[in-house]
Amino acid sequence: MQLALFDFDYTVTVCDTYSRFLRRIATPAQRARARWTMGPWVLAYRTGVVSPSDLRVRATRMAFTDRAEGEILDAGRRYADEVLPGVLRPEMMQRIEWHQAQGHEVALVSGSLDSYLRPWCARHGLGLICNRLESAEGRLTGRYAGGDRGGHKAADIRARYDLSRYERIHAYGDSREDRPMLALAHERWYRGRRIA
Repeated sequence: MQLALFDFDYTVTVCDTYSRFLRRIATPAQRARARWTMGPWVLAYRTGVVSPSDLRVRATRMAFTDRAEGEILDAGRRYADEVLPGVLRPEMMQRIEWHQAQGHEVALVSGSLDSYLRPWCARHGLGLICNRLESAEGRLTGRYAGGDRGGHKAADIRARYDLSRYERIHAYGDSREDRPMLALAHERWYRGRRIA
């Protein structure tokens, strides 16, 4: 039994799917407000002052507070159908298919959202560990259920999988947030290159 773990954004895809999803679902008022409220945070993230987790939490609060849960789930399904196929790396999809053909258990481990990752993973037969939006009475709170999981990938993997059951673990990632996940693996791939 073997396990293959894949980050999503910039590993399986050529871009950050989360920011594209936010732009897609943002209301006109949110777009106008984002220029002033999110612009400095994005700049701070690009210069390394703000962590990916801090940026995601702030953007999530702005985009999803008091939105109808059903509306965002519908938007996520459409995004998975219409947008994600065009941003996938063919070589990584082939790698996923290769692991599946070998009978390996394959899971996506991402700081992005289940709103669009869940239908995409269901279509491709993949397990999923990712951020989930918190809701109350059909409305989104603007927070993650259980907090942002991007920086907790290794802990979430250990909670979901009994790693001692697997004779070999493979992991694929591209960022600092992926390094603890890569450390769990026997075979590690970082930005398309095997490093162990």
